Amino acid sequence: MAVACTTLFSCKSDEYKKVTSDPFLYSKTVKKLNDIVLENNFPPMIAARNYAYANIAAYECIVAGDSSYHTLSGQMAGLPPMPKPAPNSQLDYRFAALLAFTKVGNAVTFPEGSMMGYYDELVEKIEDAGMPSQMVANSKAFADSVFSVVMEWSKKDNYAQTRSASKYTVTDEEGRWVPTPPSYTSAMESHWMEIRTLALDSAQQFKPIPPPLYSIKDTTAMFYKNLMQVKHEGDTLSDEEKHMADFWDDNPFKLNVNGHVMFATKKFSPGGHWMNIVGIACQNSGADFNTTVYAYTKTAVALFDGFISCWDEKFRSNVVRPETIINKYIDPDWRPYIQTPPFPAYISGHSVISAAAAEVMTDIFGDNFSYRDTSESEFGIPPRSFKSFRDAAWEASMSRMYGGIHYMFDLVEGNKQGREVGQLVVQRLKMKPQK
Repeated sequence: MAVACTTLFSCKSDEYKKVTSDPFLYSKTVKKLNDIVLENNFPPMIAARNYAYANIAAYECIVAGDSSYHTLSGQMAGLPPMPKPAPNSQLDYRFAALLAFTKVGNAVTFPEGSMMGYYDELVEKIEDAGMPSQMVANSKAFADSVFSVVMEWSKKDNYAQTRSASKYTVTDEEGRWVPTPPSYTSAMESHWMEIRTLALDSAQQFKPIPPPLYSIKDTTAMFYKNLMQVKHEGDTLSDEEKHMADFWDDNPFKLNVNGHVMFATKKFSPGGHWMNIVGIACQNSGADFNTTVYAYTKTAVALFDGFISCWDEKFRSNVVRPETIINKYIDPDWRPYIQTPPFPAYISGHSVISAAAAEVMTDIFGDNFSYRDTSESEFGIPPRSFKSFRDAAWEASMSRMYGGIHYMFDLVEGNKQGREVGQLVVQRLKMKPQK
């Protein structure tokens, strides 16, 4: 009888271990946060902040239980030492990682308690799988201790202060950004460059070259040529180019106007799209649970810093969008294929964060990593296939010209800055020993 009980206990023990070692469960947890971000219209840069802090909390739980990974404490500005579990304490670090991610995700989003139902599901799932009650309690307690440290640290990143910062000033200066149709929304997060960076020294670390001088009269000027290129592309789009523009649109809140009727449609933010790509890469590569957490975390850091770096230039140069100039001087009825987002053109945010993510993911999964991106299928947009993450990042850049919302110089310099951000994240953050 004793042998039978031991065998039964062993089987039950193995069942909960299978649950907490399943990397897909972590991807599902990230997707849960992604869905909440989508449902509640979080702007792209705030969404990236949500992903970064939640993943960092999960990663630090993994570090505590796996000596092959290194803490980010001491590697990021102001991140204090992480709590350590009591010696010989019985806990599951992967389960703690799931709980810590969920609690941070809940704390940085709204409505209040948005992820706690999922938290309860995780606890119920692991209890049903046979995890001993003391291990459940210890894992929850450790996750809570990491959650507390990460949340306290997050509150010092200047986010709260920027909520009451001054608004962007709209003027009639030629070449300066102004709100665009159809909603003429005011400039989004014009103080985002003041948010504390994670891996970068400052928002200005990879300051791009100034944009071309604004000119609508000199037909030989770079600005004018780039403007006309946008119009020409928009007027001659192929079905393939439309697919690219739709696929990378990633507009978290598109306002549709039909006469007097207005309604919004939602998609993942650019960062949310890349979080999905991380999940696809992890699944295709057969990454284990810890590697999956590592990949999401490092990519999320690149996205977070990429937005800060990009916004620093956007609100320094304040370059007008193509739609504004084409409507004013060339064709008042012209509209871009996709909706122009509410912030200056130079440099392209998609280009920066996509290139930054691509550099990190190339470091983790290797170059020439072919994959099929099904991220947009839930929005009715067919998948696209890529030979590498860098190829995907460049297509994301070009999609913004096909969409009619960016000049080529926005894309080239944005992609360059993104590569620099991503490479610095790879070089600076010693999270895992190199192969």
